[in-house]
Amino acid sequence: MAKRTDAQPPAPHAADSHDVIRVHGARVNNLKDVSVVIPKRRLTVLTGVSGSGKSSLVFGTIAAESQRLINETYSAFVQGFMPTLARPEVDVLEGLTTAIIVDQQRLGADPRSTVGTATDANAMLRILFSRLGEPHIGPPSAYAFNVPSVRASGAITVERGAKQTVKATFNRTGGMCPRCEGRGSVSDIDLTQLYDDSKSLAEGAFTIPGWKSDSFWTVRVYAESGFLDPDKPIREFTEKEMRDFLYREPTKVKVEGVNLTYEGLIPKIQKSFLSKDKEALQPHIRAFVERAVTFTTCPECAGTRLAEGARSSKIGRIGIADACAMQISDLAAWVGGLAEPSVAPLLTALGQTLDSFVEIGLGYLALDRPSGTLSGGEAQRVKMIRHLGSALTDTTYVFDEPTAGLHPHDIQRMNDLLLRLRDKGNTVLVVEHKPETIAIADHIVDLGPGAGTAGGTVCFEGTVEGLRASGTVTGRHFDDRAALKATVREPTGALEIRGATANNLCDVDVDIPLGVLAVVTGVAGSGKSSLVHGSLVKGPLAADRGVVAVDQSPIRGSRRSNPATYTGLLDPIRKAFAKANGVKPALFSANSEGACPTCNGAGVVYTDLAMMAGVATTCEECEGKRFQAAVLEYRLGGRDISEVLAMSVAEAGEFFGAGEARTPAAHAVLGRLADVGLGYLSLGQPLTTLSGGERQRLKLATHMADKGGVYVLDEPTAGLHLADVEQLLGLLDRLVDSGKSVIVVEHHQAVMAHADWIVDLGPGAGHHGGRIVFEGTPADLVAARSTLTGEHLAAYVGA
Repeated sequence: MAKRTDAQPPAPHAADSHDVIRVHGARVNNLKDVSVVIPKRRLTVLTGVSGSGKSSLVFGTIAAESQRLINETYSAFVQGFMPTLARPEVDVLEGLTTAIIVDQQRLGADPRSTVGTATDANAMLRILFSRLGEPHIGPPSAYAFNVPSVRASGAITVERGAKQTVKATFNRTGGMCPRCEGRGSVSDIDLTQLYDDSKSLAEGAFTIPGWKSDSFWTVRVYAESGFLDPDKPIREFTEKEMRDFLYREPTKVKVEGVNLTYEGLIPKIQKSFLSKDKEALQPHIRAFVERAVTFTTCPECAGTRLAEGARSSKIGRIGIADACAMQISDLAAWVGGLAEPSVAPLLTALGQTLDSFVEIGLGYLALDRPSGTLSGGEAQRVKMIRHLGSALTDTTYVFDEPTAGLHPHDIQRMNDLLLRLRDKGNTVLVVEHKPETIAIADHIVDLGPGAGTAGGTVCFEGTVEGLRASGTVTGRHFDDRAALKATVREPTGALEIRGATANNLCDVDVDIPLGVLAVVTGVAGSGKSSLVHGSLVKGPLAADRGVVAVDQSPIRGSRRSNPATYTGLLDPIRKAFAKANGVKPALFSANSEGACPTCNGAGVVYTDLAMMAGVATTCEECEGKRFQAAVLEYRLGGRDISEVLAMSVAEAGEFFGAGEARTPAAHAVLGRLADVGLGYLSLGQPLTTLSGGERQRLKLATHMADKGGVYVLDEPTAGLHLADVEQLLGLLDRLVDSGKSVIVVEHHQAVMAHADWIVDLGPGAGHHGGRIVFEGTPADLVAARSTLTGEHLAAYVGA
């Protein structure tokens, strides 16, 4: 008989002990020596009010260090071409894995960047047409609207043995339309907006923003080039002078001993302003472009961006332009019907990519949609596509509010995708405010208790049930539900929209009431933005009614920009200091005459260390205050300018509201910042350190000063904590009660429940949407339950 032994279970393998990410002593931005333990291969959600330090912990600490360590595995030569990353301020980081960041940064705003080019779907389509297209016109580049056709011939010298000269020709067939250069539209420039032809160049004829008469690189190169008479009015130029002025090819000229390039005005304007995406330009530049340039669909390619050869080659009756213009859900069906064994692996890969679009809720897009027109939420989901079918495991996926821009109906689908990534053995970290997504977390890290300097500590770690009982701000508000109003406001008029057909809208007629809080809702892709922005913001009604639009475009700013400069608050403050001390206002700007000469007003001195991370050290001269010592001698109400910029909005509101420092213009701006819940921000905090929700509210506060009767807000709850939504609803009420009309494009049920009137689009997305499926009060929508929005709103209010 076999002997029975009490064998001990094998000891766990050392490799199995690394099952957590350990962070100790994190001090990035406002984090206060934060220490957390995050389980691997689980879904961890980070919560907390906007500005509490969530992104600083996940993106600025964990993901940043992971990327830095990966970059260090490359040679110094390769690192020289990569972005340099500094080590985050943290004592210990253990258990890191490769981090894949899926954030809400907008996709490239280049005019030639589309959904297809951003996801590699276009690359696969080009290969498909180069193999199956009839007539055959060439390799994949022949179908690419980013590749121009090139032809060259001439003599080349071959240095092999005895030198010999041979004739050579070179051809490359590209798919770029030569007329519009692959942009799909052509521009017609109104010369009267560029210059005043009754003046000479010496008299300052140019009316282009930023072209000052003493500018060496712009105006003076024209005046001193030798091609033009700078003292002659432009209308008196000869034909040759006019041709040189407007169209001359780039030519080297010498101005005061400096070699510069002279170029005709039209090509220079095209390169300076028209080669960039219009939406990415600064507001005053964009206004100039809209005034001076008329964009029309290219007559040669009919907006397809493609040359004639690429348009003529077809598979069946479908050309590559037709394929890119299809709704992606329809294109996926067409690709699935192509049975061609010779390209089977390509069809499989392309089919999987297109199916991922549908699965992630973006089946309503088309591949030729310019990537710069996608919302933040759409851009994030487009980035997710390449990761859905990935075979990688044991990686860390980091998401920044993946439910942004999603209808409640679509949030469940997003939750399923996050859980699927986790179940493949990955660590999933999500920064999120929506309770539907917080509810599926395996582990929760709640930061706070407040925002900015009042945040940066861990208030709770544990499960969803533990969070509910924790008493933190998130725990207390987790089950908050806005109730339907007992009575709604009566409209004072209506904005009549008739025959709206932008994008997927089906000849929509709708009256949006004025004098009330109106909410336009519907699933993602149903046509909300097309209706509101196409008909109200950019339509003829905008100028008549004084429409003020606050969209989702991110605010831009360098580390020199701060809330005081962005909102225009610094101007009245500088004038108040100047008046009190009898000196020039420019002294009180760290970007102008008052700047510390050692750090040029940056407060820190940067040392570039080539492929290693640069080092920023506090300026010894000004001790980080950014101003010259002489400037800090001047005071207002007992404070110098650096002390004022270090104040919080709430503190500055009291300071400029009464006493010696009373400045009504500054107090008004500070009041608006406090209204949108930014009372904790310091006036001089760099914009680069603000969270997405803070930037959105900073933009809203700035637009509240605009003189307009109708406010159009695009998802103002984006990036807002549950506790902040309540404050936003109070702000919207105050705007309406002050006589304004407020129209909100929104998915958040709390805003819908609080509305006076709802316009619901649908019933689906893309060509399944574009119709009005409900108009009326929230109570009627809940009672009818006739739409997806109605069903989810009824469940939300517990009806």
